[in-house]
Amino acid sequence: MKPYIPKVTIFLRLALVLCACIPLTGTAQYRRSRENFDNHWQFHKGDIAIKQAVKAGKQGGLTDANVKVVEGEEAIIAYTDKNKVADYKPSDWTNVNLPHDWLIEEPFVHDDNIGSQPAGNGYRSPGIGFYRKEFEVSEADLGRKITIEFDGIFRNSTVWVNGHLMGNYPSGYLPSYYDLTTVLRYGKEGKNVILVKVDATDYEGWWYEGCGIYRHVWLSKTDRLHVARFGTFVTTPSVSDNEAVVSVKTTIQNEYKEAKTITLVSKLVDSKGAVLNTQTVLQSIAPFDQVEIAQTGTISQPQRWSPETPTLYKILTEVSDNGKLADTYETTFGVRTIALTAEGFFLNGKRYPIKGTANHQDFAGVGVALPDKLNAYRLKLLKEMGSNGYRTAHHPPTPELLDLCDQMGMLVMDENRLLTSTHDGLQELKTLLYRDRNHPCIFMWSLENEESLEGNVTGTRILEKMVETARKIDTTRPTTAAMNHGWNDGGYSDAVDVVGYNYGQRGMQYVKDHEKFPQRKMIVSESTSYVATRGEHEDNKQKGYVSNFGMGLSWGLQPGQDWKHIVQYPYLSGTFVWSGFDYRGEPTPYRWPCVSSHFGIMDLCGFPKDGYYAYKAAWTDTPLVHVFPHWNWPGKEGKPMKMRGYTNCDEVEWLVNGKRVLKRKVEPFEYFESDVVYQPGQFEARGYKGGKLVARELIQTTTAPAHLTLSPDVTSLKADGTDVAIINIAIRDAKGRVVPTASNLVRFSISGPGRIIGTGNGDPSSHEPDKASQRMAFNGYCQVLVQSDQSVGDIRLRATSETLKGAEVILHVH
Repeated sequence: MKPYIPKVTIFLRLALVLCACIPLTGTAQYRRSRENFDNHWQFHKGDIAIKQAVKAGKQGGLTDANVKVVEGEEAIIAYTDKNKVADYKPSDWTNVNLPHDWLIEEPFVHDDNIGSQPAGNGYRSPGIGFYRKEFEVSEADLGRKITIEFDGIFRNSTVWVNGHLMGNYPSGYLPSYYDLTTVLRYGKEGKNVILVKVDATDYEGWWYEGCGIYRHVWLSKTDRLHVARFGTFVTTPSVSDNEAVVSVKTTIQNEYKEAKTITLVSKLVDSKGAVLNTQTVLQSIAPFDQVEIAQTGTISQPQRWSPETPTLYKILTEVSDNGKLADTYETTFGVRTIALTAEGFFLNGKRYPIKGTANHQDFAGVGVALPDKLNAYRLKLLKEMGSNGYRTAHHPPTPELLDLCDQMGMLVMDENRLLTSTHDGLQELKTLLYRDRNHPCIFMWSLENEESLEGNVTGTRILEKMVETARKIDTTRPTTAAMNHGWNDGGYSDAVDVVGYNYGQRGMQYVKDHEKFPQRKMIVSESTSYVATRGEHEDNKQKGYVSNFGMGLSWGLQPGQDWKHIVQYPYLSGTFVWSGFDYRGEPTPYRWPCVSSHFGIMDLCGFPKDGYYAYKAAWTDTPLVHVFPHWNWPGKEGKPMKMRGYTNCDEVEWLVNGKRVLKRKVEPFEYFESDVVYQPGQFEARGYKGGKLVARELIQTTTAPAHLTLSPDVTSLKADGTDVAIINIAIRDAKGRVVPTASNLVRFSISGPGRIIGTGNGDPSSHEPDKASQRMAFNGYCQVLVQSDQSVGDIRLRATSETLKGAEVILHVH
C-alpha cells in the first residue's frame, strides 16, 4: 500500500508535555487510561513507627495503610473495614500536590558535613518523610490491570497499598513501578490508601538532590492483553531524501489464563495526524506470556528531525482480540541520522558541532520539584543563547524534559548515574535505556561520570559489561563515559564507542590523544568550570561572591575559549559547558555563606551572567557586543576602571560620554579588555564587521531606585493547576534604567485563581526562604513563580517595596 504522503510540517508542542510512549484513548469499553496521580496527597515529615496489623478473614490479613500518628504513641498501619478509614491524626499531615521537594523548605544549617562532601547538599539536612493518599477505584475496573509509576522519588522509597508491602526502590533518579491489580478494593469494597516512605538520609551525588516525590506519578489502567511497559521500539534503519524505512518492534503481554490470537495494527502518522502507512499482523500469544512483533513501514520524502526543525512522527498501536479493541498505545519518534566519527559529529549527514551545556535539575523557588513549564523555560533560555545540546548531568532526567527536547529541538546526552555492574545497577541502566530509547533528541548514552575506577582493570570490566547491556537494548546510539582521567590505549577508553573528555583542555589532552589515536572518536563531555556571581565584579570571600573578571579554576578555561578548541579541532564533535545554570550545593570556591554553586552561565533564576554573552557571541550569528561591569562607581571618578567584553564582531569601539577611548580588532572567541578612566554618564560599546556598525550596547550611570517593573514570560495560563508564569522583577530608577546594585526587599501579594510557589534572586549566598511572599532583590533583580489553580479568572500579582513605586501584573487563567 502506497498512500499519498502529505507535506509534513514542523510539529512543536510546548503547552502539552507528552512522553515518548504515551497511551492513546481507545473505545470507552477498552480504553487505556493514564491518570495523573499528583494531586491530593498528604505529607508527614519525619520517621514514624510502623506495625503491620493482621486481621483474619479479610483479604488474607493485612489490608490497609492508614497511618495513625498520635503524639507520644506509636504510628501503626491499621486495619479498616470497607468504607471506614482508620482513625489517624490529620494535624500531623500536610496536604500537598506533587511534584514535591520538602528539603527546599528546610532551614539552612551551617554544617560542612551535610551531604557526600563538605557543603555538598547546600547546607540543608535531608531526612525521612511519608506520603499518603486515599483514592477510589470503580467496580467497572475489576478485571483490568492497574499499575502505578513514580517518575522519581528521592530517594530509597518503600510503597504500601492497603497495607500490602509493594516493594522498595533505592534510586532517586529512575522510575519505580508497581502492579496494584490484586491488592486494590473496587467499588463498594472501600477506599484504597497508598503509603510511601522516603528515606533521603543517604545521597547519590555531591550536589543538592532534594527530598520527596519530586516527579510525576501516574496511575494506569489497561486490559490484561496490552502493550508492555516501554513496549515499543521505533528506529529508522535507512533514511534518504526520498524515503525513510521505519522499523517498529512491539512487545505484547497476555495476562489471561487462555491463549490469545491478536491483531496488531501499527499506523504511522505525521504531525497533522494523517496516516502515512499501516501495517497489520496476526499473532498467537500463550497464556501469561509475551511476544515481540516486528513490523516495517516507510515514509516518503521524510522531514528530518534536528534542533532547527524538530519534526515528529508517531506510531499509533492498536491491539485487538477477536475483533474487539483491547489496547491502544502511542509512540513519538523522529527521522534523523547521527554519526559520531573520528572526524566529528554528523547530524543528517552534515557536520554538526554540539554547542552544549551540562545541567542539574533544580531551579529557584522549587528545588528539584520542577513543574513541566520550568523545564520548558530553562530550555528556552538555553536555545536563546544558541545552545543545541543538553547533558543530563549526572543522572537520568525526568521524562518530561526529554519530551520537551524532542519538541523544542535539543540534542541530549542521556547520562546514567553510576559505574556499576551489580544486578540492581544493570537493572537501573536497562530501565533508563528502555524508557528513553524512542526519543529522537537523544544522540548518545553516557554510562558514567568521573568515577575513580576510570582507566583501571576493574573499571574496564565493569564498563564493558555496561556497554554490552546497552548494545543489546539499543544499537542505534553510541556509548560514552565522561572521563576526567584514565585516557589510555586499550582497556577503559576502548570499552565505549566515544571517549568523553572532562577538562582535557588543560595540557591539551585530547589533542595529544588524537595524534596518538587518530581513529579515536571524541567529545568534550565537560568543559569550562568558570565561577562567577551575577552582577559582581570584585571577589568577596566574606559574602561568598566571585568576580566576573575572575580567571576561573585550574581545570577550566574562560567562557568561550573552550569553543575556540571545537572550531580548531572539529574532531572533538562538540562540548558541554559546566554548567548552564547555577545549582544548589557544591559551593565553589567558597563554602559558607554560599549555599549554591557559581558555575552557571546563568544563575538559579535564569538571569544571565557576563560570561553568557561569550557563548551567545560564539553560538549565534546575530551581531553582538557586551561589556562589563556596570557604570555605577561613586567615589571612583577619575580613576582607571578595567572593562572587559565579548563580541562576534571583528572590531570594537568604546566611547565614554560620546568620546572615543578605544577602537581595535578583536580575536574570535576571546574576551577583550582595557582600562578606562571612570566618569559618570554613559559608556557605549560598538561592534563592527567589515567596517560597518552592526551591534552596540549602552550602559549608563543610574540614579537611586525609584520603582519596580514586572516582566512575566506569559500573560495567560491554563486552568490545569500546573501551569506556571515566571515573573522577573527589576528595580529601576526614575528614567526606567535597571539599578545594577539594588537590593531592595520586594513583597508580593496575590489574588485570583493562582498561588505563589517560589521566589528567587540568584544570590548564591541568600539564606532567605524559597517559599515566601517576599524576596530581596540581588543586583537589580528578583523572581517570583506563580502557578494557576483549576478555575478560570484573573490572577493579580502585586509587588511592593517600602520606598519604591509598586507594580502589578494580571495573568488570565482560562
